[in-house]
Amino acid sequence: MFVLGMTYIHKDIFDEFVYTPEDGDARDEDADAEPRHTVFEVSMPTLLECLSVFGSAGGKSAPGDKAKNKNKQQYRGWRKASNQSDNDSDGDHGGRSGRSGNSSGRIEQYLGGNEKGIGMRMAYGGVGYPLTLLMAEDADGPTATCEVTTYEADPVLDLPFDSDATVLKIILKSSWLHDALSELHSSSCEKLTIVANPPPPPGRAANHNAPPRLRLMATGPFGTTEMDYPSDKEVLESCECDTHISFTYKMLFIAEAIRALQSSMKTSLRIDEGGLLSLQLMMPSVGPRGKTPDAFIEFRCLSIDEST
Repeated sequence: MFVLGMTYIHKDIFDEFVYTPEDGDARDEDADAEPRHTVFEVSMPTLLECLSVFGSAGGKSAPGDKAKNKNKQQYRGWRKASNQSDNDSDGDHGGRSGRSGNSSGRIEQYLGGNEKGIGMRMAYGGVGYPLTLLMAEDADGPTATCEVTTYEADPVLDLPFDSDATVLKIILKSSWLHDALSELHSSSCEKLTIVANPPPPPGRAANHNAPPRLRLMATGPFGTTEMDYPSDKEVLESCECDTHISFTYKMLFIAEAIRALQSSMKTSLRIDEGGLLSLQLMMPSVGPRGKTPDAFIEFRCLSIDEST
């Protein structure tokens, strides 16, 4: 039984993104060779603790406010009027020289006087170097530099989803799924069964006794709870299911997506014929709508083999 969590972040979400592949012993001239990429591993609890170093101060600004204030930013340096350095740049932290591109590497260029929030510059210099986070609430305030130890990455868990063998595909508002899973998880349920049914035959309206398009059925020590989703565009934006299906998952793993659901806007719920569940969560865009690609968080979970 496995669960896999992934996030897809486009470079447009960053104010600046520079990536320089590490130099290999010899360049592969094969045109069909896989593109170079960098893989390393860090401790998730440590990384989260570093990102929370300033606590909850400086809440998020709305995307519209950010665009509105962009032209009014007054960039303020970190050096005092006496031209004495506060030594707030990261210096040699973050890896080999020259790997940060043409950027000055300083964070103040992203900290305008009219914006609130915590600015961050993340840098990784390659194998053997730490992941360096340089953070500040504003250009004149205190800064924090965190160096997170990196490790050679373990083999990545591979749970390939077979899109050609999809038996269920649903798009719905994340709030609907979040509320349901939160309620089921709080009732100490151990298993979650996802049941879906095809639409009524063409020309025949659904009657009161027709099976629901989507049913979430949770089983726990105190019994079974069922939640039905009607065939309503206000609830299920789209639902593609050609035959009756039923797959069961461990609630402990499904619950890993609850917190991300709370922050997302829409959810694409897919199941392939092998029972592999894919939850793709569309996160709010940080830039003008339609101009900045949406970021996604995806969870994949294997179903329980109840035949054994």
